[in-house]
Amino acid sequence: MILRELMMQAQARLRDANIENPGRDVRKLVAAALAVPAERLTLISGSTASPDQVAQFEAYVSQRLARKPVARILGYREFWGRKFEISADVLDPRADTETIVLEALKTPAKRLLDLGTGSGVLAVTLVAEWPDAQAVASDISNAALAIAKTNAAAHGVAGRVEFCCSDWFAAISGQFDLIVSNPPYISESEFPELSADVTHYDPKIALSPGKDGLAAYRTIARDAHNHLLPSGRLIVEIGASQGAAVKKIFTQIGYQEIEILKDLSERDRVVTAKMPD
Repeated sequence: MILRELMMQAQARLRDANIENPGRDVRKLVAAALAVPAERLTLISGSTASPDQVAQFEAYVSQRLARKPVARILGYREFWGRKFEISADVLDPRADTETIVLEALKTPAKRLLDLGTGSGVLAVTLVAEWPDAQAVASDISNAALAIAKTNAAAHGVAGRVEFCCSDWFAAISGQFDLIVSNPPYISESEFPELSADVTHYDPKIALSPGKDGLAAYRTIARDAHNHLLPSGRLIVEIGASQGAAVKKIFTQIGYQEIEILKDLSERDRVVTAKMPD
């Protein structure tokens, strides 16, 4: 079958199933099925796909029609220009989380801590961007840490990232220039409103702490105070409606220069704070 026709048919099927951005998904899936860069698809759209390629693509499309996210189908997610392996044991990293990286990179850090590292995207990305930096990447899940270790090795930074199984700060020692975290923040009331793409495939422990969704911020704010160097920075991802509440928590602990930052969609996405000098 001509590749262009194959893609158009698949796009129509995804659109009819009310799947958002069907064109984007089709391009990613067909590029994976053909093992070619997505940017080459326009150049080869008039070529004929082999039966094996068509079969692989159809298998991908069937999974997407069943609401399995593209990153889960392919087993990886692109983040800050790098490919990260993911599994059922870790959160599928979203582009919005790159807001943390964008803010962190404004001030280089020598030693950083990534709390609840999951697939390791934050720790690995920041250490890869800062050749002299060292990181501690912690998670309560050993299965998640195994994925993070794989990603650190894949990007050549395994020697500069220490992995630690810890319930937040329970097993953490020492002090850091920077602490980052994308903690679970979906409240009990919001959880039923999440799409099946999220609830069926992301670990619930990585999505929601229950109740008001703010438990992780209370713990992080309280204990990070003991692990940040003077002028050290704390940067966390938040839900779009949580900015004021998280800012209040940080203010009560005594952090300074607290800011709420927006993502590319102009939604509140990150709170950043600083230890006193």
